[in-house]
Amino acid sequence: MSEHDEKSQTDWSDAGTALGLAAWHQLVSTRDPARLADLLADDVVFRSPIVHTPQQGRARTSMYLTGAMHVLGNEQFTYVRELVDGAHAVLEFTTQIDGIDVNGVDMIEFNSTGQIVDFKVMLRPMKAIQIVGQKMVEMLEGLSAGGSATT
Repeated sequence: MSEHDEKSQTDWSDAGTALGLAAWHQLVSTRDPARLADLLADDVVFRSPIVHTPQQGRARTSMYLTGAMHVLGNEQFTYVRELVDGAHAVLEFTTQIDGIDVNGVDMIEFNSTGQIVDFKVMLRPMKAIQIVGQKMVEMLEGLSAGGSATT
């Protein structure tokens, strides 16, 4: 192994990533969106498979992730694979919504303190994208109007 390879294996962000991932998994298991306030960096960017422009900032990202938690985070939701490289984590998940199998990937970047600085969601197949898009529009309309997220 070269000196460069050894250095990248012990990247400074590994500790932040480990902290952030542990906090993310705790948030997902408790389905408690209040935990997002500490987990998201002020300047976080959220990239949705439904919305074509990146969503900037903690408030917008929190709203989208809260909506996604309610839409996707049912009893069938499970992470099936996790890959971590330095500050980056890729988490593959499966769930089912209205009888439609959903397969997706959360691509998360953490800073050195474990906060999320970039969050991208990818979904498949097309039917899953359509049902998630429909449910997310309904959920986000309720959240942006100051309503509570209940489904």
